[in-house]
Amino acid sequence: MDDPRLSEELKNGESVTTVPPEPERVLLHMPVDIRSISLGILAVLAVVFVLHWAQAVFIPVMLGLMFSYALSPLVNRMVGWHIPRAAAAGILLVFILATAGGIGWTLSDDTANLIDSLPKAAQKLRQALRPDNNKPDTAIEKVQNAATEIERAAQENGGASTTSRGVMRVQIEQSHFNIRDYLWTGTIGLLSLIGQIIVVCFIAFFLLASGDSFRRKLVKIAGPTFARRKITIQALDEITEQIQRYLLVQLGTSIVVGVISGIAYALIGLQHAAVWGVVAGVMNFVPYIGSIIVTVGTALVGFLQFGSIEMALATGGISLVIHTIEGNLVTPWLTSRTSSMNPVVIFIGVLAWGWLWGIWGLLLGIPIMMVIKAICDRVEDLKPIGELLGD
Repeated sequence: MDDPRLSEELKNGESVTTVPPEPERVLLHMPVDIRSISLGILAVLAVVFVLHWAQAVFIPVMLGLMFSYALSPLVNRMVGWHIPRAAAAGILLVFILATAGGIGWTLSDDTANLIDSLPKAAQKLRQALRPDNNKPDTAIEKVQNAATEIERAAQENGGASTTSRGVMRVQIEQSHFNIRDYLWTGTIGLLSLIGQIIVVCFIAFFLLASGDSFRRKLVKIAGPTFARRKITIQALDEITEQIQRYLLVQLGTSIVVGVISGIAYALIGLQHAAVWGVVAGVMNFVPYIGSIIVTVGTALVGFLQFGSIEMALATGGISLVIHTIEGNLVTPWLTSRTSSMNPVVIFIGVLAWGWLWGIWGLLLGIPIMMVIKAICDRVEDLKPIGELLGD
């Protein structure tokens, strides 16, 4: 087929083929500074290294900051009742710790019984996974048994000849379980956890007692011009509103999920239903991963208790349905007023913070990304990052 771009002309009696010139391509010229990109990559890597290396410092600070954001409306209301701010912050934190300790003390017996039942559950699981000896062996099992017998005979013959040559036989035995080592390790872990809780409470107390002093200092540091201070105030207001609403929604939905899950577990006859309800409520704070852990855990416990696949699926299905309704309907509807973020970016960000800080990164990942987006939306050079984080 002839190319339509070709045309023939008659010149001096000869046919000459001419090709029309191609249209000029439009190129998008973007300034790319390799040096700036390299410095930016190195800065990001340095920040990631520092965050991972100093996580023992950053995690309590971030947790205390989150608690201060969540409790500041209650402290402000107590200050309106003519209660000193420091006293209001202390009373509120003591009340929260006492409530959490009371719930833990109330459920301590069920928790201890659940822990005591774990060895029996593991034994029952091993028996369930062990193949039935009454069933006839398949062809593959017969071949495996024959290979095992041949290997055993070769070892016996080789062992006899080797023993006659005077080679010493070495047998490795597992060390016995030492309860003192276990108690010592558990005590150290418990003391470390208590120490971290105390540090978080002190950070939250000082932030709540200081009031708006840090806010005023940040506005003052932003610059002398009125425009820069106005942008700083808007960013701080947006950060405060988003984090407070997010934490309030998470707390309310976690309580509802825990109560409904505990009632549903009790109705189907699951043992230690109250403990599993508390676990479901606490794990609801962990995005994506928490619901999977609760679903798999309850399904396994249901199978071990009832001994049937149907009850295991029913128990795990209850957890899955509750968390699906909460995560896909209730929470998005309650958080619709906050700035929307890209679900893909949220998922990747949660995984990244989880890799960086473990379980605490999963809990703090979304609030940290909210702060980053609020700052990027109001800084001219960082607006592309805010646009990437947005929906």
